[in-house]
Amino acid sequence: MVHAQFDPTAREALADAAVAAKIAKDLTWQQIADAAGLSPAFTTAAILGQHPLPEQSALAVAELLDLDADAAKLLQTIPLRGSIPGGVPTDPTIYRFYEMLQVYGTTLKALVHEQFGDGIISAINFKLDVKKVADPEGGERAVITLDGKYLPTKPF
Repeated sequence: MVHAQFDPTAREALADAAVAAKIAKDLTWQQIADAAGLSPAFTTAAILGQHPLPEQSALAVAELLDLDADAAKLLQTIPLRGSIPGGVPTDPTIYRFYEMLQVYGTTLKALVHEQFGDGIISAINFKLDVKKVADPEGGERAVITLDGKYLPTKPF
C-alpha cells in the first residue's frame, strides 16, 4: 500500500539517521545508489526526504545503513517535499543555485517558452546528473544537467 507523509518531521529524522550511518560507514552517495539500484541523484534526494524509494531499494538502503524495518518502510512513503525553509537560503552552495535562478531564471523561462510554448518543465518526470570535469583554464568545473519532461498548458 502507498502511504504519504503530511509532516516532514519523521522523514527529516530518518535523513539525519541515514546521513549519520553513511558517515560512520564511510560510504559515498554513489555506493548507496549502487545498493539501491538507482541514480545517485534520485537516491540521495530520497534519503534526504524528497522522494519515496521503491520497496527493494528501500530494503537495500536500510540494510546497507543498518537501519531497521520501520526506517525501510518510511523510506517508501511519499514525503512532504521541499527541503529549503522559506526565505533566502543561507548555505553557500544552495544560495549559489538560488543566485543562478535569480540571474538566469527569466532567461530560462524566455528560452523554454520560445522553444516549447506555454507550459512547464516537470520536476517529477525528471532526471538530474552532476559531473566533475577539468577546466581547460585550470581547476575543475561542475556540469549539472537538469532533464525534465515538458508539459504544455492545456486550455479547458
